[in-house]
Amino acid sequence: MSETTAPVTSAASAPASRGRRARIALRTVQVLLALFYGIASALPKLIANSYAVDSFERIGWGSTGMYVIGALELAGAVALLIPVLQSVAALALSALMVGAFVVQMAVFDGENAATPLILVVPLVLIAWVRRDSTRDLLKLVRRRV
Repeated sequence: MSETTAPVTSAASAPASRGRRARIALRTVQVLLALFYGIASALPKLIANSYAVDSFERIGWGSTGMYVIGALELAGAVALLIPVLQSVAALALSALMVGAFVVQMAVFDGENAATPLILVVPLVLIAWVRRDSTRDLLKLVRRRV
């Protein structure tokens, strides 16, 4: 190939392309987590699926606790998709998962205890990488006050 027909690439374009792929991958993880929390986790609680009802009765929180947790999960799922709320949502859902882990260990003898721990990993990653959105949110709140 001659110099005139060689593809134009620079050393700077490779990291930029990697950064773009990383942003797309992280956004994909956010969407998948939002779908999981909205459909697989919140929906059964909000429609009072018998499995969810039985679980919350066993915990001792009844239907009120089930609906509250379901609403928190749904709110977190939606907020994961809103740029200014994504970091705060990831932190809130992480806290919810720590609580879920404690409940799994205390009430259900560790059955399914790994699930909340596994979910915390991408949530903490999202919270960290998207931490600038928390600054943006604080700026918005301060501007309105």
